[in-house]
Amino acid sequence: MDKSFPLTGWSSVAVHAGHEQDPNYAHLVPIYASSTYVFDDAEQGMRRFSGKEEGFIYSRWGNPTMAEAEEKIAALETFGLDMEAKGILHASGMAAISTLMLATLKPGDKIITHFSLYGGTEELVSKILPAFGITAIIADLRDLQKAEDILKADNAIKMMYLETPANPTIQCVDLEELAKLAKQHNIIVACDNTFATPYLQQPFRFGVDYVVHSTTKFLNGHGTAIGGILLGRDVELMKIKITKVHRTLGGNSNAFDAFLLIQGIKTLEVRMERHCHNAMEVAHYLENHTAVAKVNYTGLSSHPDHYIAMKQMRHPGAMLSFELKGGLQAGIDFMNKLKMCVRTVSLGTCDTLLSHPASMTHYSVPKEEKEKYGITDGLIRMNVGIENLQDIISDLNQALTI
Repeated sequence: MDKSFPLTGWSSVAVHAGHEQDPNYAHLVPIYASSTYVFDDAEQGMRRFSGKEEGFIYSRWGNPTMAEAEEKIAALETFGLDMEAKGILHASGMAAISTLMLATLKPGDKIITHFSLYGGTEELVSKILPAFGITAIIADLRDLQKAEDILKADNAIKMMYLETPANPTIQCVDLEELAKLAKQHNIIVACDNTFATPYLQQPFRFGVDYVVHSTTKFLNGHGTAIGGILLGRDVELMKIKITKVHRTLGGNSNAFDAFLLIQGIKTLEVRMERHCHNAMEVAHYLENHTAVAKVNYTGLSSHPDHYIAMKQMRHPGAMLSFELKGGLQAGIDFMNKLKMCVRTVSLGTCDTLLSHPASMTHYSVPKEEKEKYGITDGLIRMNVGIENLQDIISDLNQALTI
């Protein structure tokens, strides 16, 4: 594509951004399955190692296939915004989050975060980082006054870490207001944008400093590769300090997973439109079902964070959860009856995925702890897929029938 041609559409950016013409004229970026790269002469090696010349050295440090994925996601997160961002592809979302926190925090620093977090992130901040002298304050950040009071009372807080929509009750926090509050106290703001994707929500638009994704989910879209990305608005800091931490920790991606990610991103808009359409219809269906006590979906006016979600998201998203009136046994029975929808953890694939946290991911967590975070015995988490809507609803209907 001629780089002078202005791309004005989201999917055009998803398809073309970051792509460089291959020297051998391959249509798609090749899978650069090489651990290392050669130099024309010793002087070129010196220039590359010193940073005076752009170029690849070693695939833990960077790779042409990985570079296209990084540039594509950065272009999508900043599309329509008057800014740049630098992305660093990682082996997983957790690797990206680990790089973020270890590169920007030091012993004695604290993180303030919402109480509804992805399990891996919660374990990192509560069990791993304290050994490095970094601790977390967990609060309901939907309460802006409470958040302000905490920030005023503790100047050791150096990062506000957000996840919106969050797992599994699909809670949302106000990115714009929290970012404003954090900036008043000179605090870094980071946001996990995995559930929303840059198509539905752009955290940089609201003043966030760093964005992370598990690219395993909707960005890849097909469940074929694990991956993560860390993006930052301070391009120089990302290129120097944070790149150094990333390379040293060794949580790099690889060319094959990056290739699969690139192909998935190209269809992100059309997939998310179908995901979101189906999710809204499924939410309405579940809300009116006699076996369902509650539906957590930000597209419904009954969700407490409906207004916030609609303020900062293009559509409510593909994720929802619902509580069955029959509790634990009802949840187990429902999961066992599914015929088309898939019983598994994770999310973001084209097929509809359901999990029952009480008997699966949170089986060993004490009941009082689960309920504190909204995980009841009858809670079902659902990634609404892109199948024909009637087939999804028919499978849910037969599984909910006693």
